[in-house]
Amino acid sequence: MFNFFNKKEKEPQNLNEVLKEIKSLRREFQMVSKELEALKKKSDFFIQKIGIIRYNPFSNVGSDQSFSLALLDADNNGIVITSLFSQEGNRVYGKPVKNGGSEYSLSNEEKQAIEKATERN
Repeated sequence: MFNFFNKKEKEPQNLNEVLKEIKSLRREFQMVSKELEALKKKSDFFIQKIGIIRYNPFSNVGSDQSFSLALLDADNNGIVITSLFSQEGNRVYGKPVKNGGSEYSLSNEEKQAIEKATERN
């Protein structure tokens, strides 16, 4: 853990030492700034938007055990996963999402999950 109050380093004693300390801090600041900029660029590709819709695709039986889940990055690219639950079994589908749409046909629930995710900017 950080121990700010019990410093073992000696304090600068004269102007030259203060200037050296400032120069060192400037280098560290520049390094941290570069690292932060690199992280900002990478973060565009992180999952940043999530939307989930639960529903019952079979109106006569069961409950809301099925779902569509959209996982998107800053540019609305990612994936939508759909799980259809029935008494006979469970089916899972995954479709790529690019710019908020897909080259594959999307169900209404998948579109709703993507919309829900993209509402959160």
